[in-house]
Amino acid sequence: MTGGLRESLDQWQQAVSRPMNRITHQSLAKCLADLHNTGLPERTPPDMTPRQKGLTSAHIAAVFFGLTGVLGHVIHASPMTITFGRALFAVLALYAVALCLKTSIVRGLDRRSYVSLFCSGLALTIHWVTFFMAVKTGGIAIATLGFASFPAFITLLERLVLKDQVNLMDWLLVALVISGLILVTPAIDLNNAGTIGLFWGVISAITFAALALINRTLGRLNAIQIAFWQNLVVLVLCLPLGLGGMAMLSDSSLLWLIVLGVICTALSHFLFVHSLRSIPARSAGLIIALEPVYAIAFAMVLFNEQPTLKMALGAVLIITAAVWPRKQTGHAA
Repeated sequence: MTGGLRESLDQWQQAVSRPMNRITHQSLAKCLADLHNTGLPERTPPDMTPRQKGLTSAHIAAVFFGLTGVLGHVIHASPMTITFGRALFAVLALYAVALCLKTSIVRGLDRRSYVSLFCSGLALTIHWVTFFMAVKTGGIAIATLGFASFPAFITLLERLVLKDQVNLMDWLLVALVISGLILVTPAIDLNNAGTIGLFWGVISAITFAALALINRTLGRLNAIQIAFWQNLVVLVLCLPLGLGGMAMLSDSSLLWLIVLGVICTALSHFLFVHSLRSIPARSAGLIIALEPVYAIAFAMVLFNEQPTLKMALGAVLIITAAVWPRKQTGHAA
């Protein structure tokens, strides 16, 4: 009786399992075929919109630009050597970017373009050297705030050199910058390191303003092309005094110099240009104007450079002057 019951159960199980196995094998084969054709199911969040990508690129570029003063502080070398090394690695990186993007670095260049590129490269050289002198002398925060005054000097140069009309708001912004610089100045004493650092920062701002005006004549060239040739000019001009210092760099300083040239110069420039594909130039400019904020934040966190109340008020005035004109030309990002 028991043997017969067991035999009946075995026959029933075999009868049921045959179609189930067939279904299971067919389903498994179908699933494997689907995976082969379509890949694993996506578990990543939805892609960002072009505007979100542009805003992200601009903010990352601003952070990298803000790191420039930090790296200038930790690299144990002269400002000339730092500038030479920065330009060297930036040229190599920008050339690689141009190859990847299939962008010609010589297309559209004529004699006038070469003259403008040389003049802009000269201005960039002075801008970088004096900025790193400001960092080495007065610290990251003071150097960055001195440089951040460049919008006022753009206004002044537009009036003095280009004879552009300057409205009341422009003069108000100049007054804000001057007031901010007075508040930031540690002491009216040429023996004070902070005051000397601020002086070099202001010289850096003036030469950057000149660079901005020269770049207006290069509008028909693409940004990667302009950056490559400007950095090449910097490299050549700094070669006599900067090359020797490269051999004396420590391993850590050399590493930070590569980061400065590749990431904080070439990559940040590429990210900024990339952001312009999906957001207006005014929005990208507004974000880049926040560079001093990032730089001061890095200085506070990494080196405990705590600004005084007077310096903080001056920083607010200077940064307001840098951000306000961009904000007035359109909606903020």
